Order: sequence, then C-alpha cells, then structure tokens
Amino acid sequence: MKKFSIAMLSMLLAGSMLLTGCGGNNAQTQTTDNGQDESNAAQTGADYKLAVDGTLTMATNAFFEPYEYYEGEEIVGIDAEVGKAIADKLGLSFAISDMEFDSIITAVSSGKADMGMAGMTVTPDREKNVNFSQTYATGVQSIIVPEGSDIASPDDLAGKKIGVQQGTTGDLYCTDDFGEDAMSRYSKGTDAIMALTQGKIDCVVIDNAPAQKYVEANEGLKILDTAYAEEDYAIAFAKDNTALKDAVDAALGELIADGTVQSIIDKYITAD
Repeated sequence: MKKFSIAMLSMLLAGSMLLTGCGGNNAQTQTTDNGQDESNAAQTGADYKLAVDGTLTMATNAFFEPYEYYEGEEIVGIDAEVGKAIADKLGLSFAISDMEFDSIITAVSSGKADMGMAGMTVTPDREKNVNFSQTYATGVQSIIVPEGSDIASPDDLAGKKIGVQQGTTGDLYCTDDFGEDAMSRYSKGTDAIMALTQGKIDCVVIDNAPAQKYVEANEGLKILDTAYAEEDYAIAFAKDNTALKDAVDAALGELIADGTVQSIIDKYITAD
C-alpha cells in the first residue's frame, strides 16, 4: 500500500478525523466581505492575478465534512475558515465556489478560481498541473466495511468491490493497486456509503474525518484500525500565478505559526 509521511499524523489519529476527496453537483459561489476597504484590497492584490478584483476565490467541493460542508446555505468547515483567514491577512474579500471535486484543478488552472482547497492531497500527477502551498493539515485514507466483514486490513482488498469518490486520492490509490475492475466510483461519499449499506460494494476507501461521520450516521458500519494511506493536504494554485502562491503561502505560514490554523482544526476535530 502507498504510505506518505506526515508531520501531523498523530494529531489526526488522536482526533479521529478525516479529501481527499469530494464530489458534489452544486455549482455555487459564497462570498464574504472581510471589512477591508476597497483601496486596501486593490493595493494588496496588485502583484498577482485574481479571478475577481479584490476577492480571493477558493474552489472546493462542499461535501467533505469537516473540511467543507453546508450548514444551511452556508459553506463552513476547516478549509472555509482557513481560506477566510488567509483572505483577511491579504486584505481581500473571500468567496467560495462549490463544484465537482475533479473540476477544481481545471478551475484553478484556467483562472476561474484563485486557489483550490478541498482536503486536497499533494500527488505527483496533480503537481504536473498546479503548484501547491506548504502543508496545512494531514489526512488518512480509511477503509469502511460492514460489521462482520471478512476484510480486516488493506491486504484483504484484493478481489473486492471498492467504493470511492471519483477523482479523490482514494480513487487514484485503489485503482493503481487493484485495477479498474475493482472500482465503483461515486460523485459523493454519501452515495458510496449508501451503496455499501445496500450490499452493492464490499468497502469504501475515503478520508478518515468524513469516514467517522459516515460511520456515526450509519449503524452496522465500522472503520478498520489499519489505515490505507497517509497524506498531506495543501492549497493548489495555477502554474502561472506564482506571485499569488507566494503571497498566500506567506499568510498561511503566519497563521500556522501563531496557532490560528491549529485552533480552526481543533474547533472541528476534537479528541474523544
């Protein structure tokens, strides 16, 4: 199995949490004003390109609790709050554009969005198309199975029908390890879980934080003790917008150093 070393793995496991991946059908934009005056925003953004002047636009898929999800009509979560804090640092307003997970890199690369945040894992294939910030959180790909399943570890997935969210790292890793015939892809994690409860697939491989939420909401499911993979989360930027990447990375570094990022994570992911 693929394993990635991560600085914050112990925090994640202790917090029973969560990407990569996501998938939803709502293409919506949510905008918030940070209270900065327009001249400050325009001056701050003078050295880099923005999809909308004075506004930092984050592309996401808002079906990845606790990183991004809907609370009524508002998109909330770890990425939403970290993105807003970055915009505040840069003196910009903040907007979130909700789309299918596998459309995020295209939106960022084409300039329709300024950055992608969706519990997105840094992978070599993605690095061919976008640049990434420093790591701001870490993730674990977990395996959900029905209670009583004969799947006890990642080694038992051979020959099984594996459910994943399309375009996520769970999809990429499992396809690489077990082949196309083993895969059942869904646009949302909830759809994969429904298929699992209906006996259409044998397991679901998905990030640990949403996995915890799904197991809490669906009696008869459990998460295996052994993780499938471990990975780093970062922010994606267009290859030709290095000035924006540098500005966001500097703001993110300050937010990590002063404890803001950790406090946001702790707000949504608490130890048992």
